[in-house]
Amino acid sequence: MKIILLAIVLLAIAFAGIAIKLLVKKDGKFAGTCASNNPMLQKEGVACSVCGAMPQEQCKGENK
Repeated sequence: MKIILLAIVLLAIAFAGIAIKLLVKKDGKFAGTCASNNPMLQKEGVACSVCGAMPQEQCKGENK
């Protein structure tokens, strides 16, 4: 029971941290969320599965 309560508390802290970051960030956007910004995918030359941007391009979803 203690482990379950600890897990719930840690998840609550994580969600609160994300919510605070979202409120504090300019325009409520997370920077670098596009998969084309991922260093591991940049090496492989994989396009972002969300917006289709190649590693050398800026995320097309950030302009929305």
